[in-house]
Amino acid sequence: MSRLMKRRRSLLTRVMLLTALAVTFTGWFTLNPPQAQQITNQQQQQRPRRVNGNEQTPTETKKPDTPAAGDEVDEGDVVRVDTQLVSVPAVVTDSSGRPLSGLRPENFRLIEDGQVQTITNFGTAETPFEIALLLDTSGSTRDDVALIRSAANNFIEALRPGDRVGVIAFNTANTVSAESVATVEVLTQLTSDRDALRSAIDNLGASNGTPYYDALERVADAIFREPPRDEVRGRRAVVALTDGVDSASHSDFASAKLKLARAGIACYFIQVNTEDFVEDRLMKDCQDDGQLTLSQRQIERYRRIFFPTAKAETFNSFCQMGPFERMSISRELYNLARREMNDLAKGSGGRSFVAASLSDARAAFARVAADIGTFYSIGYYPSNKARDGKYRAIKLEVRGVKEKAEVRARDGYYAPKQ
Repeated sequence: MSRLMKRRRSLLTRVMLLTALAVTFTGWFTLNPPQAQQITNQQQQQRPRRVNGNEQTPTETKKPDTPAAGDEVDEGDVVRVDTQLVSVPAVVTDSSGRPLSGLRPENFRLIEDGQVQTITNFGTAETPFEIALLLDTSGSTRDDVALIRSAANNFIEALRPGDRVGVIAFNTANTVSAESVATVEVLTQLTSDRDALRSAIDNLGASNGTPYYDALERVADAIFREPPRDEVRGRRAVVALTDGVDSASHSDFASAKLKLARAGIACYFIQVNTEDFVEDRLMKDCQDDGQLTLSQRQIERYRRIFFPTAKAETFNSFCQMGPFERMSISRELYNLARREMNDLAKGSGGRSFVAASLSDARAAFARVAADIGTFYSIGYYPSNKARDGKYRAIKLEVRGVKEKAEVRARDGYYAPKQ
């Protein structure tokens, strides 16, 4: 055989060998990724989910190819979530006001905009709670910080060991121009460390103004900035000791209410009555010691709400106002504050308690702690998957109980936007 023929045969053999290898590797790359992914999926430890009050282990739940709404998504995954889990904290009482315990998911019927929904998540009253404790140390309460500290510490001690609390308060800071301004101060983030909470309460300051609306927004933006853990989903609340009369905020009530509603936070208020104290000092001459003034923001807010067509210069100076005008503005602002607190409490499933004085705050805090300990948390994925940002009404009913039951729950939520 000639040398040329040998070279051709050797070249042909190499080509056939490379072709066979290419087919083999192509088949390997085609078949192995899904198999490898299947092995990876089987080896991954899935986080238990709560469905109808029961935890499902990895052997009971098969991981879907595309995560469902509310599932945890691994880094790098690309997924479009069409719905979000809506949490509905609820308290159920009998006709005499005593909490009903031992209820199960089948005892509840949940309706959104007239459509019955399927309950997918359920937590009993024993599930831990997360609480933002807002302490108003402005105005007439500045001289009673010791009473506020005592009442707040008693409230924390009345909570369960698994409950976590964050503390937020007001303080006075000096600006570059040495002007004193009221600020919102987060004393501690959510923690179950009772020593850390006592230390935060011991550091309570005081302020010359009340940035109340700003504080409510900080509750949503700072204390509850992280999504809730599975075990506390639908079990978050703000508990505020305040008279609710804002004097220094940059935000307003509508903005604060929207943020709290979007975060699904139950609102509790211990309404301290400071009206007589404030009114007495508003009547004093602007040069007298111990005199209080309405801030320009309060006056402007009053004009905008009650006299929107009036000129701003008409309400330009507090010291030029007569005593009856000052009294009228103060009373209107206090009544408005009470309506706003009651509105937030009712719409979120919380409650308002009236404390005639700071001495009564301890008893009010005890009632709040007892009420929080009776919450059920109910969750569902809305059948309406439109991401339109619109408000949706919620109605929660109880069935299958021997006596007439009353339900207190949030009355709606805002759908997410695209």
